[in-house]
Amino acid sequence: MARKNLNSEIEEKVEFLSKTNDEKKKKIESKKTETLYKRSALVWISLLFVFAYSSWAVHHYQFQVLPRPLSIKQAGKRGFSEEMAIKHVKSLADFGPHPVGSDALDLALQYVLAETEKIKKSAHWEVEVQVDLFHVESGSNNDLKKGLFIGRTLVYSDLKHVVVRILPKYSSEAEENAILVSSHIDTVYTTGGAGDCSSCVGVMLELARGVSQWGGSKNAVIFLFNTGEEEGLNGAHSFITQHPWSSSIRLAVDLEAMGIGGKSSIFQSGPDPWAIESFAKVAKYPAGQIIAQDLYYSGVIKSATDFQIYQEVAGLSGLDFAFTDNGAVYHTKNDKIELLKPGSLQHLGENMLAFLLETAGSSNIPKEKTVETGKDTREDQAIFFDILGSYMVVYRQRLATMLQNSVVLQSLLIWATSVSMGGYSAAGSLGLSLLSVILMWVFSLGFSLLVAFVLPLICPSPAPYIANPWVVIGLFAAPAVLGALTGQHIGYLLLVKFLKRVSTKREQNGSSVVQADRINLEAERWIFKSGFLQWLLILMAGNFYKIGSSYIAFLWLISPAFAFGFLEATLTKARSPKPLKIATLVLGSALPILISSGTFIRLTGTITGIIVRLERNPGNTPEWLGNVMVAVFVATVVCLTLVYLLSYFHLSGPKRSIVFASLALFGLTLAGVLAGTIPPFTEDVARTVNVVHVVESTGTYGDTPTQSSHISMFSQTPGKLVKELEHLKDEGFVCGKEKVTDFVTFTVNYGCWSSKDAEHGWSESEIPTIEVKGNRVKDETVTQVSIDTKFSTRWVLAINTKEIDDFKIEVNSKELVQIGNNGGVDGWHIIQFSGGKNSPTKFDMSLFWSQNSSRTTQTPYEDKGDRKIPLLKLRTDVNRWTRKAERVLSKLPKWCSLFGKSTSPQALAFLTSLPVDF
Repeated sequence: MARKNLNSEIEEKVEFLSKTNDEKKKKIESKKTETLYKRSALVWISLLFVFAYSSWAVHHYQFQVLPRPLSIKQAGKRGFSEEMAIKHVKSLADFGPHPVGSDALDLALQYVLAETEKIKKSAHWEVEVQVDLFHVESGSNNDLKKGLFIGRTLVYSDLKHVVVRILPKYSSEAEENAILVSSHIDTVYTTGGAGDCSSCVGVMLELARGVSQWGGSKNAVIFLFNTGEEEGLNGAHSFITQHPWSSSIRLAVDLEAMGIGGKSSIFQSGPDPWAIESFAKVAKYPAGQIIAQDLYYSGVIKSATDFQIYQEVAGLSGLDFAFTDNGAVYHTKNDKIELLKPGSLQHLGENMLAFLLETAGSSNIPKEKTVETGKDTREDQAIFFDILGSYMVVYRQRLATMLQNSVVLQSLLIWATSVSMGGYSAAGSLGLSLLSVILMWVFSLGFSLLVAFVLPLICPSPAPYIANPWVVIGLFAAPAVLGALTGQHIGYLLLVKFLKRVSTKREQNGSSVVQADRINLEAERWIFKSGFLQWLLILMAGNFYKIGSSYIAFLWLISPAFAFGFLEATLTKARSPKPLKIATLVLGSALPILISSGTFIRLTGTITGIIVRLERNPGNTPEWLGNVMVAVFVATVVCLTLVYLLSYFHLSGPKRSIVFASLALFGLTLAGVLAGTIPPFTEDVARTVNVVHVVESTGTYGDTPTQSSHISMFSQTPGKLVKELEHLKDEGFVCGKEKVTDFVTFTVNYGCWSSKDAEHGWSESEIPTIEVKGNRVKDETVTQVSIDTKFSTRWVLAINTKEIDDFKIEVNSKELVQIGNNGGVDGWHIIQFSGGKNSPTKFDMSLFWSQNSSRTTQTPYEDKGDRKIPLLKLRTDVNRWTRKAERVLSKLPKWCSLFGKSTSPQALAFLTSLPVDF
């Protein structure tokens, strides 16, 4: 018994020691594995910082590094001198605001005319310079099919343009083929327009001087300095439809500004790719991104340029350039020369001079009007983008389609092979990888959108990042990164759980610890490959719809996939999973970051600049809308670009550090915003606040109309006018949504108004009148109406489309708008008129009633309120400050600025209407 007990004890001790040794071995093995696979938090935080810094460095070099300005002496006779161009800009800006019809515009025109005459006198002996001061009596345009003015009839009168044609003296064929370079002299009434577009005019004058010194060209170059662009692209339309030289134009180049300074980039091209291909060949500092064109055509960027006229009306191909730095100062008092960065004009001037010399000397200039042919030219359209502002890549959509189809088919084939070989495990892993992408987007968008909705509730300004766009990093990018990591990590955990469930057979043949590590590593690699899935789906969609900027998805797919295949070589189970290499990430991300990161940062700045003028109908959109736009874009960029980098964090220690850093960055930024340390607006980047003295003439037709007047204050920038009202306590303002003001082209649903001291500053003789001359009935009912706009040469008329089918407008028995030339916008025919001092102010209208009119059917046609919708609505504008309005404007804080555009009223506006049942 003693011996048995002893043997039993010995066996128990041996078994205990064996178990202990096994546990020690497992612990040692586990520690070795953890040591092998654990990644330093400091390394990964540093790597994240390097990626962010690299992206910012790319943006800085690509968009902020400008060429050295050249003096007149350095440029020489045949070069481009910013020193000379900036003199022109200063001279034009010194005239102050010069809108159509102003004395200041006449002075600006005379200045440009005098400078072109100097160019004519100093031209090369082989070159002929012709200068024409072109006067347009009248015209109308309702041909625009997209953009801001779709559905409107734009009428103009008494416009003047300076046109310069430069051509070789001894080539008769040059008159038949010309390149047009165009920009506008006029500004809106709120700004001197140093950027928009005196900078363009200054560049054009210096370009004309430079081109005039070169002989041997084969084609003419026409420089159009037009007026009326700000009032509906009228200058370009009047020239292209009425000037005799317009028939010789084969290519159009438009110079614009949607901000002030920086690099002037191409944001529209084509449809014929010849122009962009020629530009890319010779430009010294090429700048242009097709993603800007895609966004512009999609309607995300609400704007219009003269290039639309040259494309849609004249059927021309060409290029559209724009300065886009400081987009928040667009059409405000801060569009001033002090914000124009040195080198901005030199950049555009040198590029354009090289381009004009190349195209003017070419025999291959397009002879057909591409847009008018009716052909499907999408396969020949150019895909273009610049690399660090030093080299431009241009290829045609046909090649893009072929390359992208090839990549898509190969990718699908590889994935199908991988899944078929891997069986259930691979199929499940593929599905959960895709789920990780979806969760990443859901959480990233969710976190950033939560901030977007909360900001208006806790911040004095719902958009606190306009003056300091970098605030977007803390307010939106930090939550987006945190959400993306959270969503992807949940997908990773689900993938690990799935792989553990399907790997029970493996566990019988090896250590459970080693097997668990193998599962974790395999899950990590699947999460990394989920980035391929994301970009593949985007590439497939972009390729199907022939979106030019699909090249970005192409790069973000093939570059990481190549690095993964080259360094990791695993899409099957043939090799054991290994930790992902840093080299895989760096090699795979280098090219996409180089090509696209600067553009993404640039677009973020552009979007924040647009928010300052977001509300076209003040008070009609929620305050969080601008934040949602920024939040969605930032979260989208985060999910698109960090999908590969974040996959490295799930097996390592820096997850907590990233969470802490993101929360700290968000908290510090929000604290700075709430405390006022980071102001939403500054004197140089102001909030738009318009002050208009409104005179309303209402009443039943035939009776003496009653007049009422008030000062209307409203803003296109999201947010209430609380801070502004603090400076106007003694002016009798009331704010809210109780008093809606219909300015015909838009409606102020939220604003402030005051009738105190508002009955002065205007006279009865300025109030417009609408008078019914008579009716006639034959096959249709026609009403003759006379309109007198009194002293106003800028007005907008809306005609009720439910009541009126068609109309025509005459001046002194001459048809200004013919029958059938009308469109419709939200139930109204809109006629927008602007002109010079000698424009007519009395108009005769013929209104052709609809058979379903409420007047003939006796059907009541009521508005949502207690007022009947009128037959006609008229607003006339006068660019003159009344004493009350001027006093209000002077009391507003310096971080407020008026915002001008063609559809907005000027300082004094008269409103009148004609009822349906007159």
